[in-house]
Amino acid sequence: MNFPILYLRGRRNCAIMNTIFSAGEAVFSCNNNILYSFRCKFCLYEKREYAMYQNTPFYPIRPIRDFRDLLAQSAQRFASRPAFKLKNAEGEYYKVSYPAFQADVYALGTMLLELGLQGEKIAVIGHNCYAWCLSYLAVTCGAGVVVPIDKELPACDIENILRVSSAAAIFFDEKSAPKVLESCAGLPERLRLIAFEAGDAQQGILSLNALLEKGHALLKQGDTRYQQAPVDAEGLGSLLFTSGTTGMAKGVMLSQRNICEDIMALSGVVEIRPTDQLLSILPLHHTYECSLGFIMILYSGACIAFCEGLRYIVKNMQEVEPTIFVTVPLMLEKMHHRILKAAAKKKGGRLMLGIGKALSNATSALGMDLNDKIFGEIQRNFGGRLRLIITGAAAVSPEVVKDFKTFGIPVYLGYGLTECSPLVIGNHDRLELPDSVGVPLPGVDAKIINPDFSGVGEICVRGPMVMLGYYNDPEATAEVIDADGFFHTGDLGTVDENGYYRITGRIKNVIVTKNGKNIYPEEVEYYLNKNPFVAESIVVGEEEDDETMVTAKVFPNVEAIREKLKQSSVSKEEIFKALSNVVKEVNKKLPSYKNIKKLVIREQEFVKTTTQKIKRFAEDEKKEK
Repeated sequence: MNFPILYLRGRRNCAIMNTIFSAGEAVFSCNNNILYSFRCKFCLYEKREYAMYQNTPFYPIRPIRDFRDLLAQSAQRFASRPAFKLKNAEGEYYKVSYPAFQADVYALGTMLLELGLQGEKIAVIGHNCYAWCLSYLAVTCGAGVVVPIDKELPACDIENILRVSSAAAIFFDEKSAPKVLESCAGLPERLRLIAFEAGDAQQGILSLNALLEKGHALLKQGDTRYQQAPVDAEGLGSLLFTSGTTGMAKGVMLSQRNICEDIMALSGVVEIRPTDQLLSILPLHHTYECSLGFIMILYSGACIAFCEGLRYIVKNMQEVEPTIFVTVPLMLEKMHHRILKAAAKKKGGRLMLGIGKALSNATSALGMDLNDKIFGEIQRNFGGRLRLIITGAAAVSPEVVKDFKTFGIPVYLGYGLTECSPLVIGNHDRLELPDSVGVPLPGVDAKIINPDFSGVGEICVRGPMVMLGYYNDPEATAEVIDADGFFHTGDLGTVDENGYYRITGRIKNVIVTKNGKNIYPEEVEYYLNKNPFVAESIVVGEEEDDETMVTAKVFPNVEAIREKLKQSSVSKEEIFKALSNVVKEVNKKLPSYKNIKKLVIREQEFVKTTTQKIKRFAEDEKKEK
């Protein structure tokens, strides 16, 4: 049984209460989050101890065993609801119901068995689309193990993943086809190639649509072998090769139970409704989007639509009118910047925006919600129905979160890793913190180990969503999962008296000075990135003359510098001067030992992962090669 974890606050002393305990009335109520209340008869003092955080769900959770069970339940419960909203070749939207999607999964899955692929590892690569989702579930609902691959990887990396995973087949889209064919050429045995679009008999490429048609024919003939095929919820279900931010690929083994447990835990604290609609933007191969923006949506009976590309986000939002948006901080901050920039271009725009914020905060404090009237134009840019944004994978400015809440769109910060399916800590429907990733999900144990004098230590988590281990690497698995089942995340953070977690950085990134001081680069980067002249930055420690030099590598926002100087172009010297002044301002906010001593200006953006996290060590890896 999972007992609530309680963090208490609000303790005070009363001399009379301390000596005459019987003189009062006591209340015990966990439902109201009051652990203990005592009112003294001899004075006006009332003592209360509050349970600020309980590790228990407050919404009912629908149990699911595996993906096939999830799909079957949803097809029955939400039979009249659309699972997908898709756009045809003429640019018109149409809907795919839950039963229709289930039938497609069974049809394609039946053909995978017909091709002799039962129990095999089957890769999926391509853009976010119906075919990607269909392929993923057709593999996992009765055929084998799915291997999602990042479509941005070069052919050599795709070949390596196919080789290491021993994949027997691969689904792919038209854009990925050249890289897939190139990667297959170097493999000892030819894979089964299945294209999302048209096939090619000469190259041995099968068509997904043709397989789907044949599969439906078999189902009509009474073929039920796929529905009866065993699904091992506890065994390997999804094999994900993640480069993280270091470039070193590891195969993360997740079971279907891992992912289902994560979805059930999240559904206990965040309400996703059957009437909700999500615009899928982040790459589906990443477990963040796959779990929260795909599997979780199907579990809840909501609807998925796909973004046609980053340049079409605003257009697609107008068309789809999403209610939920799963994104990463970089994208959220860019949207926030565009909102502020648009306001600044209008006469008196900044003043009106400031007045609007003040009015919104004032009316909210009085229990009134006028955000739709005050910020209606901003909300319409997101389609007009957006009620929730979920973000994670990196740090986000608290000011951005506060502003979106003021606009009438709450932002839930969360924390997770691929190894945890991925979410383990988060804000939710009863907790919206702008500067904290929230509290552990129901069923998750979390702790900080080896904290320093300021409380910063490594975050460790334990729960049914933690991975089975790293593929063919028991040593690496033993390094991160201890004997008590706690996964050592490698992330540094703190937890306060209310149980609220905050991330301070990665252990690998910590700069240790010669006199033993620890500098967390993410803290310095936070101050740098707040300045509009800085587009991106990383802070590193460089050894020079037997001294640790805190160095800031900055990719400048040249447009912002030009606007400030009111010039059509700026020289390298002017850029360096502007950023040097930024560094001086940042140093004033930091202790002297954390001060930036060296500034390096970059001419190109940093190399990033597909969730837009900077690969800090990408340059070092290039040098080593």
